[in-house]
Amino acid sequence: MMADGQQQHDQNLSSTEEEEEEALNLLSSQNTFGGKNGELFADIRRVARQQLQHALAEVEVEGGKWELFVRDGELKMYSRELEMEDGIAVDPLKALHVVDGVSAREFIDLFFRPEIKMEWDDIIEQCNVVDAISPHTVVIHQIHRRIWPTARRESLFWSQRLNVYAECNTQDGAVLGAWMVCNQSVERDDVPLSDPSAVRVQLTIAMLCQTVLKSGADATKPREQITRDDIRCKVTYVAQVHPGGWVPKIGLRQLTKREYPKFLRSFSKYVQDKVAGTVLNNPL
Repeated sequence: MMADGQQQHDQNLSSTEEEEEEALNLLSSQNTFGGKNGELFADIRRVARQQLQHALAEVEVEGGKWELFVRDGELKMYSRELEMEDGIAVDPLKALHVVDGVSAREFIDLFFRPEIKMEWDDIIEQCNVVDAISPHTVVIHQIHRRIWPTARRESLFWSQRLNVYAECNTQDGAVLGAWMVCNQSVERDDVPLSDPSAVRVQLTIAMLCQTVLKSGADATKPREQITRDDIRCKVTYVAQVHPGGWVPKIGLRQLTKREYPKFLRSFSKYVQDKVAGTVLNNPL
């Protein structure tokens, strides 16, 4: 009986580990998820594939008039004016950045982890995990800092961490690792508004990171010998947010063009500070 029980435990553990691996490699896997989360994972796969394609596309050929509104060293930020029928601005945004000495996995892991979001994101006042579906899949409820004179905003979304190396790897082997976080608004009856006067935003966000060698680094060096001095993290951030209610278009666009560059600069520094003095580990 003891042996049978241990065998069943090992099988259950193995099954759980396989499910976690499937969630992490959702885009390269052909498997479908059953059970209560099957529909959710199908939606995650669909949205994540769309956002990965969007992130990998060249800005100039995406169709539409993109405006370069920030160019500061390695950081470039673009936006494209788009309005709903009710006149609310929902401008898509795309940012390109490069961060030295950090791997894609490190950058993405820190962006994904709900328990540390309030360490680096100063626009949120509360961050609660509503549902921890897997180590790579969570549903998060955030209450945002109020910006006068608009109503308080909050957001409810699933967040998925993904290994997208198979989708980003090139024939020349220039990409050493590729990881992504995709966030998408979701509706749940068990998470009402925190206050009747609050407004829930609708969002679709993706952060794609790729580890590449710095120019001049030894491309023949074995992976286990690669150090922080050899690598850079290419960051692509795409976002489209509906504010959920009335916000003056001019004010919203000014806020976007001020806050998004601030966020990406500060988060990049946060990541560099977090990994400073630590050993670079695989996977990259």
